[in-house]
Amino acid sequence: MCGIIAYIGHREALPILISGLKRLEYRGYDSAGVGLLQDGKLRVVKKQGKVSNCEAACAPLGLTATLGIAHTRWATHGAPNDQNAHPHTSEDGTIGVIHNGIVENSAALRTALTAEGFKFVSETDTEVFAHLVASVRAKHPEMPLDMVVRTALLPVHGTFGLVFAFQDQPDLLIGARRGSPLIVGVGEGEYFLASDASAVVEHTKHVEYLHENEMVVITRSGYVISSLDVEAPKLRDPAIVKLEMSLEAIEKGGYKHFMLKEIMEQPIAMLNAMRGRVNVDSGDVRLGGITGDVLKRILAARRIIIAACGTSFHSGMVGEYVIESLARIPVEVEYASEFRYRKPILFSDDVLVVISQSGETADTLAAVREAKAHGVLTIGIVNSVGSTIARETDAGAYLHVGPEIGVASTKAFTGQVLILTMMALMLAREKKLLTEAQSAEYTRALAHIPAQMGQVLKQADKVMDIARSYRFATSFLYLGRGYNFPVALEGALKLKEISYIHAEGYAAAEMKHGPIALIDRFMPVVVIALPSDSTYDKVKSNIEEVLARGGSVIAVTEEGNHELDDKCEAVISIPRTEEFLSPLLSVVPLQLLSYYIADMRKCNVDQPRNLAKSVTVE
Repeated sequence: MCGIIAYIGHREALPILISGLKRLEYRGYDSAGVGLLQDGKLRVVKKQGKVSNCEAACAPLGLTATLGIAHTRWATHGAPNDQNAHPHTSEDGTIGVIHNGIVENSAALRTALTAEGFKFVSETDTEVFAHLVASVRAKHPEMPLDMVVRTALLPVHGTFGLVFAFQDQPDLLIGARRGSPLIVGVGEGEYFLASDASAVVEHTKHVEYLHENEMVVITRSGYVISSLDVEAPKLRDPAIVKLEMSLEAIEKGGYKHFMLKEIMEQPIAMLNAMRGRVNVDSGDVRLGGITGDVLKRILAARRIIIAACGTSFHSGMVGEYVIESLARIPVEVEYASEFRYRKPILFSDDVLVVISQSGETADTLAAVREAKAHGVLTIGIVNSVGSTIARETDAGAYLHVGPEIGVASTKAFTGQVLILTMMALMLAREKKLLTEAQSAEYTRALAHIPAQMGQVLKQADKVMDIARSYRFATSFLYLGRGYNFPVALEGALKLKEISYIHAEGYAAAEMKHGPIALIDRFMPVVVIALPSDSTYDKVKSNIEEVLARGGSVIAVTEEGNHELDDKCEAVISIPRTEEFLSPLLSVVPLQLLSYYIADMRKCNVDQPRNLAKSVTVE
């Protein structure tokens, strides 16, 4: 993986490809390359490092081709260097390929192809695709190229989003997908292939999402979508959709980094996520994708299982607390990466809720397929419209928080927590566990969250000053209890993701069962201590334990609470709200703290090292 963009049309391809690669930089990558059909030759330029390195290498070559493929790579097989960067080519340089995904049997395929006489020049798994196609084409010279590609993909085990270009076919691109996203952008007399809509939105808003195990053959006059089945490929009628995304939404808008922009966008993102779903007057909450028989099955569920990865796992943990508290349905939260490998015990009256910002997370998608194989109802909570998880789950809800470009998730986290909270309120109301008065009270509190988030964000300068004091720390501890234990985990994850400072989150009561040994005056401890929280007195005791060992405490508490002012090095206040809504507010100062520390340490905030926005391999 990580980013794919290809073009065929009437314009020069190189500027479009470079611009598309830059739009994909947010996904995280270590090298970039382009392949262009120029003067009857497939010209490949690829460089380690930033897209700008590749762009500079292309500049003196006078490349004016109108067909090309391009890629940003996040290393899975082989070191990040020029040789391992995409595109990869056949031995004679006539077939070019770019690839997202992972070939699980690449070692066996390399051995077989080497025995046929093919020579490999990279350490990547991707190179096998070029040689496989070359092998089939040599053996069957009369075979149509779409069938050549289908046949070449037969022995491949793993996932792929692929685009092929052929030196002797200047009017043809072939794309294929299995487990890794690929979309067709449809313009005026021009076509695009991309792994992400952000790469094409400045050129067209009309896209076609390839389904699992599908191929697209694109010429200058149109495209045809069919299955990857070799025996009897099935054609599919086009199903063009219009992107909701705008170019402005994926620009920085004057902010230094996308992450800061997305933190600051959270009030409007929450409003957008609630629009049309929350009725303050009636106390009703409705999620349009969860109605009718789907809602009945959730209400009758033996249990709800939430599967997710990373930040989405933390939002799932908040969801567990809220759904069990309000709707009284048992909830289990699983790492999606572990779910299908531990032979889970699943019942037909279980419900699986999966959470993914991109809707393409490989492990989470695998959990969906495992659950569906057992007849389990699957619900998807995703941000990306038209994503694979959105299509493959039985029902679900979009976040509607807008594109998230920063690799470290912020507004997607609060959006996920919000959707799960709305789901809990909806289920509780349907089960008559809330009176009309309680429902009205809770929905009013929910409707106030965007404005209260705005109040927290007004303290950004204060958080910046705190960050200045702690930017040289080498390790942090984050503590929270109840609804705010997952927030402590999320705060620690944000800090380690973008500042490269070691950080750990713990349930505050667990501190004395090991982590307390680490505490000294050089280890800051961030504690979420809210008087409205039922465990507040216990958390205060945890603060005293930290102070007794010389620790430095940064407290997140509620407005009007001054009990901690004289005890803690720094205190950040958030407005008071219902206890189950507090994570939506308490996480915001932790996001700001991680952002400012990382920025002061001159880290690449939006593209942290080794990380990718959409993890489409296991």
